[in-house]
Amino acid sequence: MGRAREGKAMVPDLRVTPCNDLQVNPDGRFILYWMTAFRRAAWNFALDRAVEWARLLGKPIVVLEALRCDYPFASERLHAFVLEGMAENDRAFAGKPILYYPYAEKEKGAGRGLLETLSQEACVIVSDEFPCFFLPSMIRAAAEKVTAYMEKVDSNGLLPLRLSEKIFLSAYHFRRLAQKHLPLLVNQQPRSRPFAGVPIPQLSSLPRNIIERWPPLSRDELKDARALVTGIPLGHDVKPVPCRGGSGAARSTLEVFLRKKLPLYSTARNHPDRPAESGLSPYLHFGHISSHEIVARVLKEQDWNPERLREEAKGQREGWWGTEENTEAFLDQIITWRELGYQFCHKRSDYREYESLPGWALKTLGEHAADQRPALYTLEAFEKADTHDPVWNAAQRQLLEEGRIHNYLRMLWGKKILHWSRTPREGLRIMEALNNRYAMDGRDPNSYTGIFWVLGRHDRAWGPERPVFGKVRYMTSESAKRKVKMKEYFRKWG
Repeated sequence: MGRAREGKAMVPDLRVTPCNDLQVNPDGRFILYWMTAFRRAAWNFALDRAVEWARLLGKPIVVLEALRCDYPFASERLHAFVLEGMAENDRAFAGKPILYYPYAEKEKGAGRGLLETLSQEACVIVSDEFPCFFLPSMIRAAAEKVTAYMEKVDSNGLLPLRLSEKIFLSAYHFRRLAQKHLPLLVNQQPRSRPFAGVPIPQLSSLPRNIIERWPPLSRDELKDARALVTGIPLGHDVKPVPCRGGSGAARSTLEVFLRKKLPLYSTARNHPDRPAESGLSPYLHFGHISSHEIVARVLKEQDWNPERLREEAKGQREGWWGTEENTEAFLDQIITWRELGYQFCHKRSDYREYESLPGWALKTLGEHAADQRPALYTLEAFEKADTHDPVWNAAQRQLLEEGRIHNYLRMLWGKKILHWSRTPREGLRIMEALNNRYAMDGRDPNSYTGIFWVLGRHDRAWGPERPVFGKVRYMTSESAKRKVKMKEYFRKWG
């Protein structure tokens, strides 16, 4: 039997990549979907792929959603959000032809061997392709240990990661590629009801020896994820944020955005006192909602159809979709800017290294590396929001408490870290450490786009040339106070 190319219908070939050279085992007991990045029960090409295999081989599906306790930056904050998503998935898969297996380590290393043991009875393993953090190396390592054929599926965005081999250095050039292909891709969506019309046998249980050694989380445990994490060995000093995880919370956030915020998006999103941000980035990062679903809902609200697209793919930021300006602005953010980062991380394994900056940025920052700084702060001082600048401190306090910073102030936050660090390299590492530790959407291609934009990635040289920054874009708190409305924001966080 062929490894991966028989009976496909739901998932485009460009989104499926073999991870090892093993053969499909048609005599296995089940299809194993190892859910690692796209933690949702719908709008998920990887889940659709598992359904394809189940239909082809006439086998049931096991969905393993597992959570280590020793991943980098593990904390109550991140863990609780993921576990709340598991509770949502448990409810979503109930009554479906799926055996859902939510597993979380309660001591370091407790989950070791689970995937390999399950692979011994699997026909095929489907997993998620995510181009950032430790996930690519985890998938590679797992593929060498399992005893079944394994493949990874790209459900990251509207444009497949392998759509082009080119490394895009500017949003303009990437936008031109997107506009060329989106007329075909915008309706090439994962299924909103992945099991509808597909007869799949049901597996009632896994072998007792597996369940006893690696007990799945009970529904009672999942009911209160925030209590559960207090007993797990991980970082307990970074507490959960007010917003809750899961696909249900993600969709509620989307509906609020569509009703109350999208109509203001173009003109108000840069003003902290006029909240028009979507609030969806944590849910996108943890895979609780798909950008496909978000875009589909946004376009449905506009009663949109492909005939409204402009024929010319010229990379323009406005007018190409044929919608009103707020929708155009949001679509540019969630497609162009978000997926630009995914494409870069996928094609550049050094995406988090200082040397991955464009040549002009390396040159100008190098020329000004020895410039005198107006102030110098350590990572510890930055972390405690202990600087001379009340605007910067307010942004950092929001990060500490809510796991996010208003988008406009997040750019300023990064620029001032560059300004007040001993070298650009040190500034980069401070930004990365704070963002990965505290931000709900940290450890993500999109957040690395933001961090490196501070240093010149996906930007151009600016003048006049300034101390420390050289030709890298410059921002100040004084300018922010003049440009944006932030009186209430400062009252809350200042």
